[in-house]
Amino acid sequence: MATTTIQTEQAPPAIRPAQSRRMKVDGSDPVFGDWRDDLVRDGYAVIKGAIPRERADKYADQMYSWLEGFNLGFDRNDMSTVHKDNLPAINEKGMCLQYGVTHEDFVWAVRGEPGVVGAFESVYDDQDLIVSFDAINFTLPKRKDIPANKPWPHQDQDPLMPGFRCLQGLVNLLPNGPDDGGLIVCKGSHNLSEQFHKEFINEPRIPAWTPEWFGFTDAGMEWLKNKNCEWLKVCAEPGDLLVWDSRTAHYNLSSKTNQPRFAIYTCYMPVNDATQEDLIKKKGAYERWVGTTHWPNARHTGSNVAKRDGEDDPHNRFEPINKPQMNERTFKLTGIPYIKAEA
Repeated sequence: MATTTIQTEQAPPAIRPAQSRRMKVDGSDPVFGDWRDDLVRDGYAVIKGAIPRERADKYADQMYSWLEGFNLGFDRNDMSTVHKDNLPAINEKGMCLQYGVTHEDFVWAVRGEPGVVGAFESVYDDQDLIVSFDAINFTLPKRKDIPANKPWPHQDQDPLMPGFRCLQGLVNLLPNGPDDGGLIVCKGSHNLSEQFHKEFINEPRIPAWTPEWFGFTDAGMEWLKNKNCEWLKVCAEPGDLLVWDSRTAHYNLSSKTNQPRFAIYTCYMPVNDATQEDLIKKKGAYERWVGTTHWPNARHTGSNVAKRDGEDDPHNRFEPINKPQMNERTFKLTGIPYIKAEA
């Protein structure tokens, strides 16, 4: 079994001051001549081939093997075995956060891919980044054994905290065409977010467990429609990185085909955006092998206790099957090396 490399004896690396060249995504950024112009204009972008196809295929294979490794009856070559009794707990949106999966070796390998980390470095103009321990998406097609995936248009940012604060991302690992389910975005809605929330300030909100989530009501959807905002299903190939401004309205769709969808959510932010208290809490999540939301500062951490038929799943795991082998770059992404020693 692989082990985790932890370099606790090293002094914390120096943290650079906040960079003035960090993207603002408000129309004032320079022309870049690449996908960053799409992000500024549309609120989302696709970075083609962020991971080479050969490695993307390997990661997808490891994801299949992880599902089969529960030995509950799922077989990647027989989609008739797709049933909740044959699988770990995966919700109707394809997300799995328990069982230590957010720290499996293949997940950390994806987080450390140069083409993935590098995209976020170019947005923040900063190499001192930390990464979320977010959910993994295993969307298996045409499931009738779990509730239907109903539209849940939302933005992942507190309306009372406007401006560009977070760039979300996911690495796509299987072919994902227009009918294969996956990310759907409201093009350009990030540019209207502040105006929208001023006009809807008194509208009763859809209940949410965190203020960093806002759900759009029917009235809100009609408002976006009247502003000529277009909803677009984002298509991708294995190894493509999809990114979007957290103010951009979005959700995910179920597949209409027999094609599964595998994705690993990857969100990075400068370590300067996190407090020392955040980093200590993040260290605790890492050491307990639990997940976080997409926010890398780990204000909210999860649990590895999944439920099956209302009871604790007897197949629960409290650490990854294959622990990550961390190099210096990926270990910095945990945030642990930036924790200052107590005076």
